[in-house]
Amino acid sequence: MKILIRNIGQLVNTETVPVAFRAGKEMSTLHNIENAWLLTDGDRIAGFGPMNTIETILPGLEEEDNLIEIDATGRLVFPSFCDSHTHLVYAGSREIEYIDKIKGLSYEEIFERGGGIMNSVKRLHDASEDELVEQALDRLNEILMYGTGAVEIKSGYGLSTEDELKMLRVIKKLKEISPVTIRATFLGAHAVPAEYKGRPHEYVDVIINEMIPMVAAEELADYIDVFCDKGFFTPEDTDRILMAGLKYGLRPKIHANELDYSGGIQVGVKYNALSVDHLEYTGDEEIAVLKDSETMPTILPGAAFFLNMVHAPARKMIDAGLPVAFASDFNPGSSPSGNMQLVLSMACIQYRLLPEEAVNATTLNTAYAMGLSDELGSVAVGKRANLFITIPVPNIEFMPYAFGSNKIERVILNGELY
Repeated sequence: MKILIRNIGQLVNTETVPVAFRAGKEMSTLHNIENAWLLTDGDRIAGFGPMNTIETILPGLEEEDNLIEIDATGRLVFPSFCDSHTHLVYAGSREIEYIDKIKGLSYEEIFERGGGIMNSVKRLHDASEDELVEQALDRLNEILMYGTGAVEIKSGYGLSTEDELKMLRVIKKLKEISPVTIRATFLGAHAVPAEYKGRPHEYVDVIINEMIPMVAAEELADYIDVFCDKGFFTPEDTDRILMAGLKYGLRPKIHANELDYSGGIQVGVKYNALSVDHLEYTGDEEIAVLKDSETMPTILPGAAFFLNMVHAPARKMIDAGLPVAFASDFNPGSSPSGNMQLVLSMACIQYRLLPEEAVNATTLNTAYAMGLSDELGSVAVGKRANLFITIPVPNIEFMPYAFGSNKIERVILNGELY
């Protein structure tokens, strides 16, 4: 099938020479085409350009039986959002803990009471794989219609070998049945289970000696993650886990510096992590470590908003020349939303990114944070045809400005219309 989109009001984030990500001042660069056309062929972008050049492709399309034409007058066409950090597979919800937060309990206090991650661990243990697939597929379908075309999903609500494998098998099933591009991350080191309280090193041994080899044997994960932060796993624990993961070809993605200056950023860069995520506590030392590394700093505004936490210094990072990505952290406890349109708005409203910077932070840079920027994150010939068409809107600035509504009319994933 081929899709020809005509009269596009603005075709956003086009590239003739694709780049892996944009950093520093380059984050404010977006190559857009006014009054444009775009052609897909199969699951790929086949061409694009200004409308005054469309005649060059029409002769070859006149005989096509499988051509769909779309008039996008007054509308924008974007590359789909890439959401590089979620915990989308979970059972049930945790709205009662939300009331505890309103009453002033901290993240750590709720965790100590058996809530937080441990609440989701119990619910997941009691749920079947089929139930988890059904619930997660509903969430995937929801975020698809909000413009997300690729998503990373972590395990971490198992915390036993059996249940971590169950989660990862669910993610593998979702890869098979959903049109959304999915990457799986093994996060056995999300928390220390109650039975290992006071003996975290023994649980780390289980992760290294049991979980990682079995995850690798079934080829269930693309990446490995550790919650390296105050009250969870130390840099030394993280070091051991990442070393073991690398032996099985699992590149790191790190939860770091959400609750304190934890050393997570430093250990992430040491092991060439694809990304370090959260980063509320990031100072000059951490910025210097990230400078000239291949690790993508990734900010999760939904969690900071929901937990009423300090904001990661996104503006300072960009001004220092770093790239920055923004993802949803979709999970039941601290960010129960996978709406990347809202993340785009938060990046501008709360973190003072320009709209152009925010678009790069939620498309190209998040694609890099998933290891997918050669395939997704921008409009380029040969990249996968993952796009969305907006409702009639005047410009890209309207996207973060109108934060309370869904501004997407049509979605194209892998060259198919949704």
